[in-house]
Amino acid sequence: MKNTIKIERAIKDITQEELANKIGVSRQTINSIEKNRYIPSTVLSLKISKIFNKTVNEIFELEHTD
Repeated sequence: MKNTIKIERAIKDITQEELANKIGVSRQTINSIEKNRYIPSTVLSLKISKIFNKTVNEIFELEHTD
């Protein structure tokens, strides 16, 4: 699954640590999501999308292999 979290963070000028604190996870979790090593839960995906005022579908996209 692809995501645009890194791009969204750059637009809002927030660090991985700041995003992590806002949604209640570790910076390492954000890093793993950005690098596609971890697929977030539905709840976590919704929290991330709310921070960026985007829909989940705007941030996360299934790849053909998913």
